[in-house]
Amino acid sequence: MNPSLQKSVKERFFHALGFEVLAIALCAPLGAWLLAYSLAHMGLLTLMISLIAMAWNMVFNAVFDGAQRRLGFRRTLAARAVHSVLFEVGLILAVVPLAAWWLDIGLWQAFVLDIGIVLFFLPYTFAFNWTYDHLRDIIVARHLRKKVLPAA
Repeated sequence: MNPSLQKSVKERFFHALGFEVLAIALCAPLGAWLLAYSLAHMGLLTLMISLIAMAWNMVFNAVFDGAQRRLGFRRTLAARAVHSVLFEVGLILAVVPLAAWWLDIGLWQAFVLDIGIVLFFLPYTFAFNWTYDHLRDIIVARHLRKKVLPAA
């Protein structure tokens, strides 16, 4: 098995945490400004969505990695695009009811709002994971070289 595909629970947590911390830093102030809610109100909603997304991220990426091992595909741009779309569809199913309740709006309004969020997160998810994969490949390659080549 390719060592670069083996990810520990600790690494999956780090990946999801990095993704969500950056997302909160971008989305809470932007949401408060665009929707005219207080930063605290949008910050709490963003945090709730983030916790749901973090759990979903860890589960979804474990399934995605398993599919990659079984099917043997590479993480090309197309694979990452499919990954991003499938991830966001799953997240919509969880976030729309939460946003409707928290913002006291209808499900349709929450769905439309979530479509706007998805339009932000599709490229964000793609860019974050593409960057993460490339940085991870560099780190894994360095680690493997250190194991193979004795220190001089």
